Amino acid sequence: MSVATLEIQTPGMHTTVQDLGRTGFQRFGVPVAGAADPTALRVANILVGNREGAAALEVTAIGPKATFLSDTVIAITGADLGALIDGQPVPRWRSVPVASGSTLEFTGPSDGMRAYLALTGGIVVPVVMGSRSTYVLGGIGGLEGRPLVSGDVLKSLLIANASGFRAEEMPEDIEPPVYGNEHELRVVLGPQKDAFTDVGVSTFLSSQYTVTADSDRMGCRLEGPVIEHVSSPDIVSDANAFGSIQVPGIGQPIILLADRGTTGGYPKVATVISPDVGLVAQAMVGDTVRFAAVTVAEAYEILREQEQMIAEIKRSVGVDRSGAFSIAADGMSLPVTTETGDRVARPDSIATPKRTDVRPVSVTMDGQDFEFEVEVRHET
Repeated sequence: MSVATLEIQTPGMHTTVQDLGRTGFQRFGVPVAGAADPTALRVANILVGNREGAAALEVTAIGPKATFLSDTVIAITGADLGALIDGQPVPRWRSVPVASGSTLEFTGPSDGMRAYLALTGGIVVPVVMGSRSTYVLGGIGGLEGRPLVSGDVLKSLLIANASGFRAEEMPEDIEPPVYGNEHELRVVLGPQKDAFTDVGVSTFLSSQYTVTADSDRMGCRLEGPVIEHVSSPDIVSDANAFGSIQVPGIGQPIILLADRGTTGGYPKVATVISPDVGLVAQAMVGDTVRFAAVTVAEAYEILREQEQMIAEIKRSVGVDRSGAFSIAADGMSLPVTTETGDRVARPDSIATPKRTDVRPVSVTMDGQDFEFEVEVRHET
């Protein structure tokens, strides 16, 4: 069954429930949402024995104060926001047992913008269109489609054999990232590179830009040298990818993030490669950004290196539930196994899931009704 795990005393600046997003609905105008730094969320879940896409908290800049209502294991990845449990610093990027009655609070950011707090079992909120992610502008997902407020109580699933993971920290040869205040982002040029003059593209790749105060989960807005268009800054609206860099008429780039609109009418000079999107999410107001062009082949190689790192973390932790099938029944996550007890899982792949389907199932047994959620992850 699910158990009450965390009660919010003060909510912080902008704390929301996020997973890896609401895929498959952009054609209906529904943004993906999900974690602004997907890699940090994935690692947090791995460190506490969850599947990679389980729901966790995304904590922005000023974190919440909360009380644990049951024993659990947590991991905090992403930014260093000064997390404390009962006044003691919480080690980042490692699994940490926490006793019921303990208090979590944050002293403030010292490196990065967004931290991810994973609880063993994942956070239980209603599944909306295949995801538990909060999309605040649309008022869907998470807890009532909004950031957390004082008095909110979060539940987590009880996982069978949750104690199976064994590591308390990252592998010795993997260091948690240090974000700093100067960010170099690798990009693939296009898809509307031809909408910009050669001078404009050169300016984009050779200049330093500053993160502005009107940045948010929709996009990171930058200020710096003007990127010159060939003619009109308008195009027929087309799809917006995570990390695409729009340039409206004023010539200032906007990097589109998790809550981006599904389509846009400004030309896109380039797209930040997937492994670097998290760096954008961690950029604070006043930080500087530079861009470096890479080829599609180079981008794939960088992605392979990142996935190899994540695979090494899984081996260290000793549990890999990222591709294993589970059934959530009466609030408990139960593994799907073969007759010999082996987990049933998808084939290995470096690609992220194409989509996730969560389907409700009702079963009547011995006169009792049972409700299940069957989650199926479809790979590319």
